[in-house]
Formats: sequence, C-alpha cells, structure tokens
Amino acid sequence: MTSTFDRVLDQIGADVVSGAIAVGSRRSIDDLVASTGASRSIVREAVRVLVALGLLTARRRVGVTVLGVLEWDVLDPRVVRWRLRGPDGDRVAVELRELRAAVEPAAAAAAARRAPLDECADRREALRTTADELAAAAARDDRLDFVAADVRLHALVLDLSDNALYRRLHRVVGQVLRERGSIRPDRHDVGLHLALAGAVVDGHPDDAAAAMRAIVERT
Repeated sequence: MTSTFDRVLDQIGADVVSGAIAVGSRRSIDDLVASTGASRSIVREAVRVLVALGLLTARRRVGVTVLGVLEWDVLDPRVVRWRLRGPDGDRVAVELRELRAAVEPAAAAAAARRAPLDECADRREALRTTADELAAAAARDDRLDFVAADVRLHALVLDLSDNALYRRLHRVVGQVLRERGSIRPDRHDVGLHLALAGAVVDGHPDDAAAAMRAIVERT
C-alpha cells in the first residue's frame, strides 16, 4: 500500500517533471497542502526530498520554487520514473537507451575480464543462477519474476565490472527495466540474457559486450 508521503512525493514530483507546475513558478507550503490534501508535516518532508533531488528550492518568505531539468538528479530512480511517465516519456526513453548503450556493453566486457578471478566466484554463481531464474520465469510467463531476475542480472553485471561509476547506474537500469515490466519476454530476449551471463562467467569480453548491446537495442 502506498503511504501518504509517497503519494504526495509522487504527485508533486510528477507535476514538476510534467510541467504542470511551471519552471520558475512559486508555491507556498499551504498551496501544496491544499493541492495534495496532506498534512503540513508530510508536505514539508516531501519538499525536502524534492529539494535534494534538484526539482525545487525552498526559502523562507519566498516559498518553494520550481527548477528546470538541468538541476534535476536525472539518475535518481524516482526522477527516471516521473520523466518516463511524463509527456516527454518517449524522448526520455531514447536518452536512457543511449546512456545504456554507451555504458552497459563496456561494463559487460569489464565484467567478463574480471569474472574468472577466484574472488568473484560467488558473484559468478549468482549470475548463472539469476539467468536460469530469468529463463524459468519467462517459460511460465511470470512477468513479475522475470523483471525481478532481469533487474538482478543487470545489477550483477554492473557490479562485476568493478567500476564504481558503472555500478552507480544499476538503479537507473533497474528502474528502466521495471517500467517495461508489462512486456512479454520472447525466446530471443531470454537467449540473449543467457548468452550474456555465459559470456561473462566464461570470461569472453567481446561476446559479453555483443550480447549486452543486443539486449539494450531491443529494450
């Protein structure tokens, strides 16, 4: 069940991202209380989060001011979700695909170079297991389990890259995959993920990068 705080955060965040509250416009806490129907304490807490995400500024005697996209933390999963569901969702999806295409194949290749090391044994096994779980979920058309396994698989590949910047993107990639969770996976999707996991575990960087590139292109 969604809490009142989560509802208010989503409502205000989505309104800012969609342009329903215009860039540069100002709102008082009382205005936001009236529009959300929530308490002042909940609205203030939501505003604090949105300030931290770069969507708003808040000053005494000035109120809350809406900032433009250049100030937003566009790699935060909540901002990713609001943008994908907003009026510019198609353009945002292209931006995210371009980001993933630039990063994930390189991360997969790096993971394949590192995976054969003994220190990665547990993560190698986790990657194999997750790929098998993804395939099993697809076979029984369990989309929730498929998405959960897909998110874990991509996170494991980014983690195995041993690159802190690549790892940082797992939340973005995870949110993108969750947003497309209603799409039915086909055999080719499953085959690509199995090929990716196998190439990483077996230490084949070029094959891992190629499989990941194909996965991103189909997203």
